[in-house]
Amino acid sequence: MNRLVVLAACVGLTAAIAFAPAARADEWNKRTVMTINQSIQIPNKVLPPGKYVVKLLDSPSDRHIVQIFDENEQHLITTVLAMPNYRLEPTGKTVFTFWETPPGQPPALRAWFYPGDNYGQEFAYPKSVATQIAAVAHAPVPTTEATQAQEMSSAPVTTTAPPEQPQQEQQEVAQNTPPPAPEQPEAAPAPAPAPAPQELPKTGSPYPLIGLAGLASLGMYALLRALRTA
Repeated sequence: MNRLVVLAACVGLTAAIAFAPAARADEWNKRTVMTINQSIQIPNKVLPPGKYVVKLLDSPSDRHIVQIFDENEQHLITTVLAMPNYRLEPTGKTVFTFWETPPGQPPALRAWFYPGDNYGQEFAYPKSVATQIAAVAHAPVPTTEATQAQEMSSAPVTTTAPPEQPQQEQQEVAQNTPPPAPEQPEAAPAPAPAPAPQELPKTGSPYPLIGLAGLASLGMYALLRALRTA
C-alpha cells in the first residue's frame, strides 16, 4: 500500500471520527461516542466499522486507563493503558489521531483528545505491535507488557524506540561520504654518512725511493773502488 494512500486514509478516518456526533455525558469519565467507517487497531484488538463508547475508568488515582464499550455499553471490549499526550491548542470537538502502520494493516489508534482538553490519552501497545509501528512511523511508541484486564491499573508504560538504520542505508551513506584526504608521504630520511676508510689512501709515488736507492748503490760502488786502489 502506497504510503500516501495510507496517510490519506488516516486523515480521512480522523476527520470522520472528529466530526462524528459525540455524547458528552460527564466531564469526569470523558464519555465519547466514536464512529468509525473502517477497521482500526487498538491494543490487542481490531475494531470493525461501527459505533463504540470510549471513556475513562472510574478511578480517582489513575486517569489514564481507557475503557472501550460497544455502542450500547453492554459489553466491555477492552481496557487500554495510556499515557498523557499534550496539545497546544485544544478544539471544541473530539479528536482521535492514528499511527501509520505496515502495509496491509489497519491504522492504529494513537491518541484521544476530549473537547476543550489540552491533555489527552496516548495508547500503549504490546511490545510486538509497538515495534512494528515504530519501524514505520520512525518514532517512539508507548509500550506495555500488560495482557490481562487486572494488570492494567498497575502495569508500567515504557516506550519502544524505532529500530536502528538498516545496514543497506548505512552502506549508502558511507558511499555518499567523500573519502578522507590522502596523507602526505613522510620525507625520506637523510642518507647515513659513508664510513671512514680503514687505510689511508696512497697518494705518493714509489719512484723517488727507487732513485734514492740507485744513488746509494753508486755511492757504495765508488767507495769500494777507492778502497781497492789505495
